[in-house]
Amino acid sequence: MPYCYKYPRPALTVDALIITGDEKVLLIQRKNPPFKDLWALPGGFVDIAETPEKAAERELEEETGLKGIPLKQFHCYGAIDRDPRHRTVSIVFTGKIKNSADYKPIGNDDAATAGWFDINNLPKLAFDHDVIISDALK
Repeated sequence: MPYCYKYPRPALTVDALIITGDEKVLLIQRKNPPFKDLWALPGGFVDIAETPEKAAERELEEETGLKGIPLKQFHCYGAIDRDPRHRTVSIVFTGKIKNSADYKPIGNDDAATAGWFDINNLPKLAFDHDVIISDALK
Protein backbone atom coordinates (compact mmCIF):
# COMPACT_ATOMS: atom_id res chain seq x y z
CA MET A 1 0.00 0.00 0.00
CA PRO A 2 1.77 3.19 -1.15
CA TYR A 3 1.79 6.33 0.95
CA CYS A 4 2.44 9.89 -0.07
CA TYR A 5 3.00 12.49 2.60
CA LYS A 6 4.08 16.07 2.20
CA TYR A 7 6.58 15.78 5.09
CA PRO A 8 9.00 13.04 6.28
CA ARG A 9 7.94 10.36 8.75
CA PRO A 10 10.12 8.58 11.32
CA ALA A 11 10.63 4.82 11.26
CA LEU A 12 9.45 2.77 14.24
CA THR A 13 11.62 0.05 15.74
CA VAL A 14 11.59 -2.14 18.83
CA ASP A 15 14.39 -3.44 21.03
CA ALA A 16 14.31 -6.29 23.56
CA LEU A 17 16.37 -5.92 26.71
CA ILE A 18 16.57 -9.31 28.42
CA ILE A 19 18.23 -9.26 31.85
CA THR A 20 18.95 -12.29 34.01
CA GLY A 21 19.07 -12.89 37.75
CA ASP A 22 22.75 -13.78 37.35
CA GLU A 23 23.38 -10.21 36.05
CA LYS A 24 23.71 -10.89 32.35
CA VAL A 25 22.20 -9.12 29.34
CA LEU A 26 21.40 -10.64 25.95
CA LEU A 27 23.17 -9.05 22.98
CA ILE A 28 23.48 -9.76 19.27
CA GLN A 29 26.43 -8.96 17.04
CA ARG A 30 25.19 -6.98 14.05
CA LYS A 31 25.72 -8.60 10.68
CA ASN A 32 24.90 -5.50 8.62
CA PRO A 33 25.57 -1.74 8.59
CA PRO A 34 25.14 0.52 10.36
CA PHE A 35 27.37 -0.58 13.22
CA LYS A 36 28.31 -3.85 11.50
CA ASP A 37 30.12 -6.20 13.94
CA LEU A 38 29.18 -4.13 17.01
CA TRP A 39 26.96 -5.58 19.72
CA ALA A 40 23.35 -4.46 20.20
CA LEU A 41 20.07 -5.37 21.80
CA PRO A 42 17.96 -7.69 19.67
CA GLY A 43 15.47 -5.63 17.69
CA GLY A 44 14.35 -4.22 14.40
CA PHE A 45 11.64 -2.51 12.43
CA VAL A 46 7.93 -2.84 13.19
CA ASP A 47 6.11 -4.26 10.18
CA ILE A 48 3.13 -2.30 8.86
CA ALA A 49 0.61 -4.94 9.99
CA GLU A 50 1.92 -5.77 13.48
CA THR A 51 1.87 -4.26 16.93
CA PRO A 52 5.08 -3.16 18.65
CA GLU A 53 4.60 -5.98 21.18
CA LYS A 54 4.44 -8.62 18.43
CA ALA A 55 7.40 -7.01 16.64
CA ALA A 56 9.52 -7.26 19.81
CA GLU A 57 8.63 -10.95 20.22
CA ARG A 58 9.31 -11.63 16.52
CA GLU A 59 12.65 -9.81 16.46
CA LEU A 60 13.81 -11.53 19.65
CA GLU A 61 13.03 -14.93 18.18
CA GLU A 62 14.40 -14.14 14.69
CA GLU A 63 17.72 -12.83 15.97
CA THR A 64 18.35 -15.12 18.96
CA GLY A 65 16.01 -18.11 18.68
CA LEU A 66 14.56 -17.27 22.10
CA LYS A 67 10.82 -17.16 22.64
CA GLY A 68 8.32 -17.38 25.45
CA ILE A 69 10.01 -14.69 27.54
CA PRO A 70 7.34 -12.27 28.80
CA LEU A 71 8.11 -8.74 27.60
CA LYS A 72 6.97 -5.51 29.19
CA GLN A 73 7.12 -2.07 27.59
CA PHE A 74 9.88 -0.07 29.27
CA HIS A 75 10.54 3.23 27.51
CA CYS A 76 10.58 5.00 24.15
CA TYR A 77 13.87 6.34 22.76
CA GLY A 78 13.79 9.00 20.07
CA ALA A 79 16.99 11.06 20.07
CA ILE A 80 17.27 12.79 16.70
CA ASP A 81 20.54 11.12 15.65
CA ARG A 82 20.21 7.72 17.33
CA ASP A 83 20.25 5.94 13.94
CA PRO A 84 22.62 7.21 11.22
CA ARG A 85 20.36 5.91 8.42
CA HIS A 86 17.32 8.05 9.13
CA ARG A 87 14.98 9.30 11.84
CA THR A 88 14.13 6.28 13.99
CA VAL A 89 12.13 5.98 17.19
CA SER A 90 12.41 2.77 19.23
CA ILE A 91 10.11 1.28 21.83
CA VAL A 92 12.14 -0.80 24.26
CA PHE A 93 10.68 -3.88 25.92
CA THR A 94 12.27 -5.63 28.90
CA GLY A 95 12.16 -9.24 29.93
CA LYS A 96 13.60 -10.93 33.01
CA ILE A 97 14.69 -14.52 33.41
CA LYS A 98 16.32 -16.26 36.36
CA ASN A 99 19.40 -17.79 34.80
CA SER A 100 21.19 -17.28 31.48
CA ALA A 101 22.16 -20.98 31.41
CA ASP A 102 18.48 -21.84 30.89
CA TYR A 103 18.43 -20.08 27.48
CA LYS A 104 20.90 -20.76 24.66
CA PRO A 105 20.76 -17.89 22.14
CA ILE A 106 21.83 -18.49 18.55
CA GLY A 107 22.52 -15.62 16.16
CA ASN A 108 20.21 -15.69 13.16
CA ASP A 109 18.60 -13.39 10.58
CA ASP A 110 20.60 -10.14 10.68
CA ALA A 111 22.52 -11.17 13.83
CA ALA A 112 25.92 -12.76 13.19
CA THR A 113 25.89 -14.26 16.67
CA ALA A 114 24.14 -13.83 20.02
CA GLY A 115 25.20 -14.28 23.60
CA TRP A 116 25.01 -13.34 27.25
CA PHE A 117 27.25 -10.59 28.63
CA ASP A 118 28.02 -9.57 32.19
CA ILE A 119 26.12 -6.36 32.97
CA ASN A 120 29.28 -4.84 34.45
CA ASN A 121 31.52 -5.74 31.49
CA LEU A 122 29.70 -4.92 28.25
CA PRO A 123 31.38 -4.54 24.85
CA LYS A 124 31.08 -1.38 22.76
CA LEU A 125 27.41 -1.11 21.80
CA ALA A 126 25.62 0.13 18.68
CA PHE A 127 23.11 2.98 18.54
CA ASP A 128 22.19 4.28 22.02
CA HIS A 129 21.97 0.83 23.57
CA ASP A 130 24.45 1.71 26.32
CA VAL A 131 22.05 4.46 27.45
CA ILE A 132 19.07 2.08 27.29
CA ILE A 133 20.81 -0.55 29.43
CA SER A 134 22.00 2.06 31.91
CA ASP A 135 18.48 3.52 32.23
CA ALA A 136 16.97 0.07 32.81
CA LEU A 137 19.47 -0.77 35.54
CA LYS A 138 18.67 2.39 37.54
